[in-house]
Amino acid sequence: MDTQPNAAATAYPLLLDAALPEFRFSRVECAVIAAAPDVVYGAARGLDTLSVHSPLFDMVMWARGVPDRVRRRPVATPPSMRVSDLFEPGAAGDQEGLEVQPWVALGERAGREIAFGAVGKVWKPTIEWRRVEPGDYAGFDEPGWAKMAAAFIVHPYGARRSLLTYEARTACTDPASTTRFGRYWTLVSPGVGIVLRGALRSIRAAAEAGERST
Repeated sequence: MDTQPNAAATAYPLLLDAALPEFRFSRVECAVIAAAPDVVYGAARGLDTLSVHSPLFDMVMWARGVPDRVRRRPVATPPSMRVSDLFEPGAAGDQEGLEVQPWVALGERAGREIAFGAVGKVWKPTIEWRRVEPGDYAGFDEPGWAKMAAAFIVHPYGARRSLLTYEARTACTDPASTTRFGRYWTLVSPGVGIVLRGALRSIRAAAEAGERST
């Protein structure tokens, strides 16, 4: 008797597959975490991206403030940039002195998967963002932009651990933008890996601490 699970019956499309099914550039990082899937998912959802420090991330955050420094204006920094804020009405909206949050919620399967995305011209010295609402994201095709989508996906891994995947995808809306982003990606792809792995380390620490406290 065949006791192997039916892969076709258990497979399902990712939220990323609905939001950005065709893409040219991607990066995937994974981590095995000693905590239950629901604990890991909660830690991923509650991740404060401002807490993910690496030399690259700190440089990016500093660079974002350069135009304000040149004008001798105070650099506006949000108190936090949590993934969960994107899924809670009003949490990621305008704050006095802050730019509108370009990242939007693209979907959530509670306890399993959470996806978010943004549209921008990230290859420019000062990134130009285009706010695209969640319902318009998949069909957005205005030339000149890069569509970026990312997701945390949690799977059980044995009896007491979880496998957490952090995937980032990018597709551009016309050939010229693809060329521009391709040059940019060649430079930043290794650094993107550093940031993704830093996020996974932060989630692992929070999840394993949470597991020990239960």
